[in-house]
Amino acid sequence: MVQDSLRKPPTSPAPGPAKEYLTFTLGPEEYAIDILKVQEIRGYEPPTTIAHAPEFIKGVINLRGVIVPIVDLRIKFGVGQAEYTPFTVVIILSLSSRLVGIVVDGVSDVTTLAPEQIHPAPEFAATVDTRYIEGLGTADGRMLIIVDIEKLMLSAEMALVEAPADAL
Repeated sequence: MVQDSLRKPPTSPAPGPAKEYLTFTLGPEEYAIDILKVQEIRGYEPPTTIAHAPEFIKGVINLRGVIVPIVDLRIKFGVGQAEYTPFTVVIILSLSSRLVGIVVDGVSDVTTLAPEQIHPAPEFAATVDTRYIEGLGTADGRMLIIVDIEKLMLSAEMALVEAPADAL
């Protein structure tokens, strides 16, 4: 009985309609991000490097006159070696009026997940900081790590946007 009182109550899935997610791979894992954040998918081209940038920021590209920072999620998440193959792609994201590119091993497909297919993220140390995991989705026998990509990319640790003046 005491054991039961220490457990967190199970969280029920958020009510609402199903959402579409773009799924992609990083090493052996499959991830998913909200399709509405995706602007386009491009083949990988080496970006222009920026001196003194964190290792996971590969540089910038000029995308039709807009300078876009490129983040290698394999390096950021510590998922294997960053090898650039013909299958490596850059997903261009539109986040709060800012474009950011993320390098991934490959794009799988677009998957629709109903709220009951999404489970809360476990609370334990993992390669991805769980603050940026919306949950774990299950689709066709696959487990998808659903990343809150906007929260991750716009976080202070990514150094892609300036901190507000009142935060200093």
